[in-house]
Amino acid sequence: MKLEYQNIKEDSYMVLTNFNCEPSQQLLKATDLYKIVWCKDEAITIRIDGYSIPMETGQILFCTPLNIIEIPREDGLIAFVFNREFYCIRDHDAEVSCNGFLFFGSSQPPLITLNSEDKVRFEAMFTIFQDEFKTRDHIQGEMLRVMLKRLLIKSSRLVKQELQFSKMPSAQFDIIRQYHVLVEKYFREKHQVSEYADLLFKSPKTLSNLFKKAGGKLPRQIITDRIVLEAKRLLLFSNKTSEQIAYELGFKNAAHFSILFKAQTSIPPGTFKSKKVT
Repeated sequence: MKLEYQNIKEDSYMVLTNFNCEPSQQLLKATDLYKIVWCKDEAITIRIDGYSIPMETGQILFCTPLNIIEIPREDGLIAFVFNREFYCIRDHDAEVSCNGFLFFGSSQPPLITLNSEDKVRFEAMFTIFQDEFKTRDHIQGEMLRVMLKRLLIKSSRLVKQELQFSKMPSAQFDIIRQYHVLVEKYFREKHQVSEYADLLFKSPKTLSNLFKKAGGKLPRQIITDRIVLEAKRLLLFSNKTSEQIAYELGFKNAAHFSILFKAQTSIPPGTFKSKKVT
């Protein structure tokens, strides 16, 4: 299945697919597409950035254009695929509040699990999506954007509940999101919490206390995880040496990069690359 909307004038694009055909498999090689992968009917294992991720029925995964994804041709999943021109996560953050949260929010794509009531709601949205893809008129694109926005808002609420952020004041939660966005933007050049604290006009201690309250990773670990994730991608999917990767990730001394990588993964980067450890 591959239901497609495209506006050549706007260069906007959205697809609803199960990846069971060659054209939809080609979408996985594109570097400009967001992908919301829903394990709708049967459990399946996919690979993201070289890692195997088992998905149970009723789970949804949110991937950015940066993620390298491999999905087998098996029945059981549905994916909503779209580019920035169709719906820009950053530009529409005030509408859906998912930047730095559903997308670009952690070292690994977030995974949510639908309960029985949520499954009914998402099935209903899926049916409407199918109808809108088949309705070819001048407002088709806008209707699909409305439906996508609804999907993102609902998903954001579910993730907040699962991560126990739902009771946190909006202002505090927005600081956490902004921190993740800034790390995504600057992790190659800024490795200290104090540098991000300055950008947010907060003290490092204030940030640390806020993340402790949220119960998730501390600010320093978020930076480290993002650096290591990018290092793993480059080691797995490029021909660059460990030293080249170290300099690309902002390390003046390749030995310092090697020490950090080994501390986080238990193996040096050279070994990780040669053995393709995942």
